[in-house]
Amino acid sequence: MSVDIGSFIIRESSVRDGQPHIAGTRITVHRVVRWYKQGYTPEEIADEYAHLSLAQVHAALAYYHANQVEIEADLAAEDAEIERLESGHKPVAQGA
Repeated sequence: MSVDIGSFIIRESSVRDGQPHIAGTRITVHRVVRWYKQGYTPEEIADEYAHLSLAQVHAALAYYHANQVEIEADLAAEDAEIERLESGHKPVAQGA
Protein backbone atom coordinates (compact mmCIF):
# COMPACT_ATOMS: atom_id res chain seq x y z
CA MET A 1 0.00 0.00 0.00
CA SER A 2 1.43 3.37 -1.04
CA VAL A 3 1.20 6.48 1.11
CA ASP A 4 0.83 9.95 -0.38
CA ILE A 5 3.55 11.90 1.43
CA GLY A 6 1.70 15.09 0.60
CA SER A 7 -0.82 14.09 3.25
CA PHE A 8 1.76 14.14 6.07
CA ILE A 9 1.97 17.94 6.50
CA ILE A 10 -1.18 20.03 6.81
CA ARG A 11 -2.34 23.46 7.97
CA GLU A 12 -5.45 23.96 10.05
CA SER A 13 -6.39 27.29 11.58
CA SER A 14 -7.49 25.47 14.74
CA VAL A 15 -4.06 23.87 15.31
CA ARG A 16 -1.07 26.00 16.33
CA ASP A 17 -2.45 29.14 14.69
CA GLY A 18 -2.35 27.53 11.26
CA GLN A 19 1.32 26.60 11.33
CA PRO A 20 2.21 23.61 9.17
CA HIS A 21 2.14 20.49 11.31
CA ILE A 22 2.27 16.74 11.03
CA ALA A 23 -1.23 15.46 10.28
CA GLY A 24 -2.93 13.80 13.22
CA THR A 25 -0.62 15.50 15.72
CA ARG A 26 0.04 18.95 17.12
CA ILE A 27 3.76 18.70 16.29
CA THR A 28 4.69 21.60 14.02
CA VAL A 29 7.28 21.65 11.29
CA HIS A 30 8.89 24.45 13.31
CA ARG A 31 9.39 22.14 16.31
CA VAL A 32 10.94 19.39 14.18
CA VAL A 33 13.24 21.93 12.51
CA ARG A 34 14.39 23.35 15.84
CA TRP A 35 15.40 19.86 17.02
CA TYR A 36 17.11 19.22 13.67
CA LYS A 37 19.03 22.51 13.87
CA GLN A 38 20.19 21.55 17.38
CA GLY A 39 21.92 18.55 15.84
CA TYR A 40 19.35 15.81 16.34
CA THR A 41 19.06 13.27 13.55
CA PRO A 42 15.65 12.41 12.09
CA GLU A 43 15.90 9.06 13.90
CA GLU A 44 16.53 10.79 17.23
CA ILE A 45 13.59 13.13 16.66
CA ALA A 46 11.31 10.18 15.90
CA ASP A 47 12.57 8.48 19.07
CA GLU A 48 11.89 11.63 21.14
CA TYR A 49 8.33 11.79 19.84
CA ALA A 50 7.45 8.09 19.93
CA HIS A 51 4.10 8.70 18.24
CA LEU A 52 5.88 10.04 15.12
CA SER A 53 7.17 7.78 12.40
CA LEU A 54 10.49 8.38 10.73
CA ALA A 55 8.55 9.08 7.51
CA GLN A 56 6.62 11.87 9.26
CA VAL A 57 9.84 13.46 10.52
CA HIS A 58 11.37 13.29 7.04
CA ALA A 59 8.20 14.81 5.59
CA ALA A 60 8.46 17.73 8.03
CA LEU A 61 12.10 18.25 7.07
CA ALA A 62 11.25 18.01 3.37
CA TYR A 63 8.54 20.64 3.90
CA TYR A 64 11.11 22.84 5.64
CA HIS A 65 13.65 22.50 2.84
CA ALA A 66 10.99 23.22 0.20
CA ASN A 67 9.78 26.30 2.14
CA GLN A 68 12.99 27.31 3.89
CA VAL A 69 12.69 31.08 3.42
CA GLU A 70 9.18 31.13 4.92
CA ILE A 71 10.04 28.79 7.81
CA GLU A 72 13.28 30.66 8.65
CA ALA A 73 11.35 33.95 8.74
CA ASP A 74 8.78 32.37 11.08
CA LEU A 75 11.53 31.01 13.35
CA ALA A 76 13.26 34.40 13.45
CA ALA A 77 9.96 36.09 14.37
CA GLU A 78 9.39 33.52 17.14
CA ASP A 79 12.92 34.10 18.48
CA ALA A 80 12.41 37.87 18.43
CA GLU A 81 9.14 37.54 20.33
CA ILE A 82 10.77 35.29 22.93
CA GLU A 83 13.61 37.79 23.34
CA ARG A 84 11.11 40.66 23.66
CA LEU A 85 9.12 38.82 26.31
CA GLU A 86 12.21 37.75 28.25
CA SER A 87 13.72 41.23 28.22
CA GLY A 88 10.55 42.61 29.76
CA HIS A 89 10.73 40.13 32.62
CA LYS A 90 14.28 40.42 33.92
CA PRO A 91 14.64 39.25 37.52
CA VAL A 92 15.03 41.95 40.14
CA ALA A 93 18.52 41.99 41.71
CA GLN A 94 18.77 41.00 45.36
CA GLY A 95 18.87 43.97 47.73
CA ALA A 96 17.59 46.41 45.13
